[in-house]
Amino acid sequence: MQEFLCDYAGLMVEGQKGHPEVKPSVMSLTSAKQMRALAHPLRLQILGELRVAGPRTVSLLSEIFDEAPGTLSYHLSKLAEFGFVQEVPELASDKRERWWRASHDFTDISPAGTGASPSVRHASEAMRHQVVDVYAATLHRVVEVAEGLPDDWANAATSGDTVAYLTAAELAQASAELNAVAEKWHALHDRAHADTEAVQIMVHAFRRP
Repeated sequence: MQEFLCDYAGLMVEGQKGHPEVKPSVMSLTSAKQMRALAHPLRLQILGELRVAGPRTVSLLSEIFDEAPGTLSYHLSKLAEFGFVQEVPELASDKRERWWRASHDFTDISPAGTGASPSVRHASEAMRHQVVDVYAATLHRVVEVAEGLPDDWANAATSGDTVAYLTAAELAQASAELNAVAEKWHALHDRAHADTEAVQIMVHAFRRP
């Protein structure tokens, strides 16, 4: 299962419009240390912001998240340590300015599986709980701002669920089809178009607990 990690809207790849042969880059998590590094709500939000909006300085991130620059620098260093983000020194206007960008377009946070070590399984579960919390916070924010949206944007959105009785193979097929829809619209994005806004498409399909 490929998760789209961000607390804002949509995950977009710069320059992908008109270049279907360019595939988004995906980071797979293989160690408990990687998972624990990502299992922090602010780090997930920072990574999502860099993926949505592109490179940002610590100062810009400080304004967005209302966090001290020192706090953000610490979390960025932890993300960088495990390959989630990287510095972009060529964007700096002076030696004090530090720009950061996401290293990958997506993070694959598939369940660790029964063959993984207990530490990896526990770290994977904790990280996935944090991702769900970020999704939930986003949905709560959507409810809060819905009344202030223009009618065309408010009416264009959708949210809901259904229950179907499926085999594991049929669930795998349904999941693949849902992911294909998300990937289709992700690939068609055009950030430069005057009428576009960042839109987040969430995909969930699972055996009911």
